[in-house]
Amino acid sequence: MKLSSRGRGCCVAGSRERGPPPRSPFVHQLRLSPLDKAKIAFMTLTLFPIRLFFAAFMMLLAWPFAFIASMGPDEQVLEKPLSWWRKIVDILLKAIMRMMWLAGGFHWISVKGRRALPGEAAILTVAPHSSYFDAIPVTMTFASIVMKAESKDIPVWGTLIRYIRPVFVSRSDQDSRRKTVEEIKRRAQSDGKWPQIMIFPEGTCTNRSCLITFKPGAFIPGVPVQPVVLRYPNKLDTITWTWQGPGALEILWLTLCQFHNSIEIEFLPVYIPSEEERKNPVLYANNVRRVMAEALGVSVTDYTFEDCQLALAEGQLRLPSDTCLLEFAKLVRSLGLKPETLENDLDKYAASAMKMKKEKIDLKEFSAYLEFPVSHTLESMFALFDENEEGIIDIREFVIALSVVCKPSKTLETIQLAFQMYQSENGTITEEDLAYILKTAMGVSQINVTHLFKAVDEEEKGKITYDDFYRFAELHPHFAEDYLYADQMGAESGLETSSLSVPNGICTDFSPDSIEDKNKPLQKKLN
Repeated sequence: MKLSSRGRGCCVAGSRERGPPPRSPFVHQLRLSPLDKAKIAFMTLTLFPIRLFFAAFMMLLAWPFAFIASMGPDEQVLEKPLSWWRKIVDILLKAIMRMMWLAGGFHWISVKGRRALPGEAAILTVAPHSSYFDAIPVTMTFASIVMKAESKDIPVWGTLIRYIRPVFVSRSDQDSRRKTVEEIKRRAQSDGKWPQIMIFPEGTCTNRSCLITFKPGAFIPGVPVQPVVLRYPNKLDTITWTWQGPGALEILWLTLCQFHNSIEIEFLPVYIPSEEERKNPVLYANNVRRVMAEALGVSVTDYTFEDCQLALAEGQLRLPSDTCLLEFAKLVRSLGLKPETLENDLDKYAASAMKMKKEKIDLKEFSAYLEFPVSHTLESMFALFDENEEGIIDIREFVIALSVVCKPSKTLETIQLAFQMYQSENGTITEEDLAYILKTAMGVSQINVTHLFKAVDEEEKGKITYDDFYRFAELHPHFAEDYLYADQMGAESGLETSSLSVPNGICTDFSPDSIEDKNKPLQKKLN
């Protein structure tokens, strides 16, 4: 896979107006100087335990107020608009929560702009979402949020969550997402009787280097929203909690060890959707995201949580931060295809590629090969594999990339498939073939495999079989880090990685799959 001039811009999926994001949005590298380490060591022994105790005490102090205010004969009490006495409890709880954040080093919170009244904007869309400290605006406003139903059973925290009357999404109820949207619509149309709903439309945490794709759930009701942007202008970023980087407990420890932590909350003007945006939640979401990106001075990118899963999959080939495969996966989905359901098609594509051997094909032949008509999306996909912009590609590279996207954690299966397509009649490949295979599997323009190839080719025959490679990989499961150039893999390959079963963050996604699929620029297959 080559980073051609046509492919390079789309490979990083950055905004055309602002250029590509500077790094992967799902990776956070925290580099501590010797002075930083000394300060943290001192704070750990002195201020950290005091802050942790005081913050925990404030949360426990808030619990009885939230518990009493949430009491009732049944859960229907939570679905009634605020009474006067609950407004008093609101003031008390906000003061307690503010003291909790003060204990965490957030001595003052900068607020810009005017928060809209519930009647002006029933939904607050907050971005970028980068940490559990993004709960600060939630505790300042006591706006409702969308939470997993399981959250209400968490001791202490569950009671506080129930108090702000969230909209719960249940995993066990297949119809839960539709019910969630209906509930949000009902609250949004209550003429301000209900508190506003605060939603983090990115659906997962990033490093704030760009705004990733907004989930359409917040925009399906078609009501005005108020964008809210968050900034953490700290010299040392101990706030960010991404999939690759410091874990949740380490972030808490490091943040409490900072003498002062800054946060800026800016309420942007209310965004009133056009008729077209009301009918198209994806368009509405993209336009709001563009407004928020301009206010933040960052790029937008079409990365999603699914791309995060691909980038950080636990395979033997960890994808570098500048990989083109994230863009490739986006283009695959834009064609209306779901990578997780493409394994059967993958076998068909591989069989066709084996018959073609080293033959290269043009765009028209590529269209016929995939049974898709030529479109802008297909042209962009073709450009990713177009070597030197000659107008032809090696279809084997497409199959390798598709295999990685379909089976990101099954590295050896992808390499075995690649061997079958590249091997000679006696079942061997050369060093040049291995370079093509691995650079495509990693989605990079260049890679040096000489060290790796020599290690596999113990008998110095100048060619290897898949069995040779498999035996070597079994003995050296971290062969990529050990034998490929470290700068190609990126420093982030050694960082801690969190589980990817569900997105990290405050607000769970509730966008119905049918809405997201319906608004994608689908292409119909040729008959």
